[in-house]
Amino acid sequence: MKKVAIIMGSDSDLPVVKKAADELESFGVPYEMHIMSAHRSPELAHAFSASAEENGFGVIIAAAGMAAHLAGVLAASTTLPVIGIPMKSAALDGMDALLATVMMPSGIPVATVAIDGAKNAAVLAVQMLALSEPTLAAKLKDRKREMAEAVAEKDRKLNAR
Repeated sequence: MKKVAIIMGSDSDLPVVKKAADELESFGVPYEMHIMSAHRSPELAHAFSASAEENGFGVIIAAAGMAAHLAGVLAASTTLPVIGIPMKSAALDGMDALLATVMMPSGIPVATVAIDGAKNAAVLAVQMLALSEPTLAAKLKDRKREMAEAVAEKDRKLNAR
């Protein structure tokens, strides 16, 4: 099975990004986490994404705040899908990161989840990998069924009063 790369722009992103790692673990998907900066270590980010496919990765998740160029920098150097997590910041509540992550030039797409949406980034990565991994596809179907059952149970409890 291919791995997922989780790249964060700063170690301060770890509390949010850990949710992506936890979600990948729940599906049994291997991953690696790294810290790279689009601005402070652009050569490292470029080298990583340029060699990601040959190093066994199938999807890259990139979390960054403020200018949030990390996902785009990684996407520019690979053909692998890149998922951006815009990180909430004190300055503009993450809207700056959200806009920077979704406003990519033609030909360099970055799939983008909600501000601090690490869990959904992981689920989207699993969905991408599941296109060629039937066992992951089955786990996703089970998870959807479990979520629906949980909602139905909450409804039953609400109406049993």
